[in-house]
Amino acid sequence: MTLSLHPLTLALGLASPAGNGAKLATLIYHRVLPEPDPLMPDTPDVTAFDWQMDLIARHFNVLPLAEAGRLLREGTLPARAACITFDDGYADNLTEALPILQRHGLPATFFVATGFLNGGRMFNDTLIELVRRLPEGRCSLADLGLGEPQLSSVSDRRALIRTLIGHFKYQPAQDRRQAVDALAARFEVNLPDKLMMSGDQLRTLHDSEGVEIGGHTRNHPILTRLDGAAAREEIVCGKRDLEDLLGEPIRLFAYPNGRPGKDYTDEHVGMVRDCGFELAVSTAPAAADRSSDLFQLPRFTPWDGTPGRFGLRMLRTLAQRSHGALPGGMATP
Repeated sequence: MTLSLHPLTLALGLASPAGNGAKLATLIYHRVLPEPDPLMPDTPDVTAFDWQMDLIARHFNVLPLAEAGRLLREGTLPARAACITFDDGYADNLTEALPILQRHGLPATFFVATGFLNGGRMFNDTLIELVRRLPEGRCSLADLGLGEPQLSSVSDRRALIRTLIGHFKYQPAQDRRQAVDALAARFEVNLPDKLMMSGDQLRTLHDSEGVEIGGHTRNHPILTRLDGAAAREEIVCGKRDLEDLLGEPIRLFAYPNGRPGKDYTDEHVGMVRDCGFELAVSTAPAAADRSSDLFQLPRFTPWDGTPGRFGLRMLRTLAQRSHGALPGGMATP
């Protein structure tokens, strides 16, 4: 008896067949929230993440990233191949995401910026949590060149978060941290200090079935904003921190922010290779194929809020023509 396949499964198989013509869809996540957060509408809560993982489990062959990279290089990927990745090292990766992944039998890779373990907080989270706690009314940010934005609705707060993140994002990491912390101190609000994993939580995650841990630098700087020595130190120290904590070699890496040519260059690709990593991922929004550089594998996130749109986004990404790599390894824009 021949089993009939779901139309989405059939279409995905045509877009990503097995073997030399295979493509690899690698998904990026950062957090999975216990409940919806109106200030973070693009971040899934457990309900959304559960149906997303159910869809992925039913229609894709999900592989550990290291294995997927090897099969891609060999030309032996299965049809509809996919990987699931998380960036940064949030505590909810362990408490909220992992149980759902395990319920669906899905492996995942977690890229951890080690400088934020044990009570650290990323600059964007400081800004989100600051804006969440600001009182209604005018907010004086004239000293930053941002005027006095009005805070009277959720949309006002979302807009201010986007403005503040854009203002600080490409500042040098140390200057950015100091400036953001000073801004939070000015408004005298209490901010959470358990958003990121502790060392013990990371070890628990690492010891869980189906989990790979990868490097993501120590302090999550944008590498193009550092000189060569500082960029190499960030890459090396993040790797060493994880190896000391987990007691095994770390072979996978994710570029912070991750846009080719803007956030990292060929120089940084060479550093990652020289540091002993075996595979690295970017945030170029595409699927990988055999022409892709294993040190710049693309990743993407389907932000859509319904299973139908989510599946369609996956299909469209797999169906797009791959651009391969430019001379020197840099992916095409």
